[in-house]
Amino acid sequence: MHEHSAHAEHVYTSAQRDSAAASSPVVASWRRCMTMHQLAPEDARAPLRLTEQEFQSAREQSEQLIASATEELDRLFTTVGKAGCCLLLTDKNGIALERRGAAGDDKQFRELGLWTGSVWTEASIGTNGIGTALADERAVAIFRDQHFFCSNTSLSCTTAPIRDHRGRLAAALDISTCRDDVNEMTLAILTQTVRDAAMRIELNLFRSAFTGARFLMVPAGANSAAALLAVDRHDLVLGATRAARIALQLDDKRIAAGIPAADALHEAVVSQEDEIVEAEKAALLRALSRVGGNVSKAAIALGISRATLHRKMKKLDLH
Repeated sequence: MHEHSAHAEHVYTSAQRDSAAASSPVVASWRRCMTMHQLAPEDARAPLRLTEQEFQSAREQSEQLIASATEELDRLFTTVGKAGCCLLLTDKNGIALERRGAAGDDKQFRELGLWTGSVWTEASIGTNGIGTALADERAVAIFRDQHFFCSNTSLSCTTAPIRDHRGRLAAALDISTCRDDVNEMTLAILTQTVRDAAMRIELNLFRSAFTGARFLMVPAGANSAAALLAVDRHDLVLGATRAARIALQLDDKRIAAGIPAADALHEAVVSQEDEIVEAEKAALLRALSRVGGNVSKAAIALGISRATLHRKMKKLDLH
């Protein structure tokens, strides 16, 4: 009980100091909880829970998210599940849609509200991995007494946001544990693990939004794996992940206007005439490749005579 009082006092004192709120994302979250959401750290409470009807509606609205995340959740749980960790996938409103946990840990996690249908926003349950990651739109780790409520100080959690095919906040992936032997180093490892898993789910969402498109990886330093362009058969950009948008300074307006991938990637500028020549050369090469280099078959596929194809090949230096 004394520990809870001390924690509440520390939250109040820290949140009232402007310097602390400005320098610490955790303290900034504590201040939001008190000023925006009218919460008190000494209260013991569980997160809000949806009715069954509300929960099913939320799942229906996130059908593609769940489909894109299921395999990754299963894979991630085989890695961290036996270490006393619980996984939650939430939508952008903090609603827990999917959960993975070991049966032996279920009782404790359920009491804390780490269960499907619970709402893990800051407004619902104060500073926590999911709510703070959604509020700040960045990956966060909340270690024990960094939680707002005294009742959650046994919990350590790390969360990464997930973005949709337009780079907008769509969901969050969380790993939580109540193990006493978890330290900040362990949490740092889990943080990288959950960020990698969230990125793979994000890429699954992106690919599912542009079925039939080609995907180009954008050179973007440390974020290269997450920086993808979806391109149509005419080399026009259909979509870009958030990492690609940042690297190439793309937005919805530029994409909707129809920007060639070569221009987006700042490739060497060539004349319109050279572009036409290269396009014709590429079409002939594809036709020849599909028939193993047989000129007669390629000519039939292209709807031209064998002699015409030979002339074009000579002109384009394809012999």
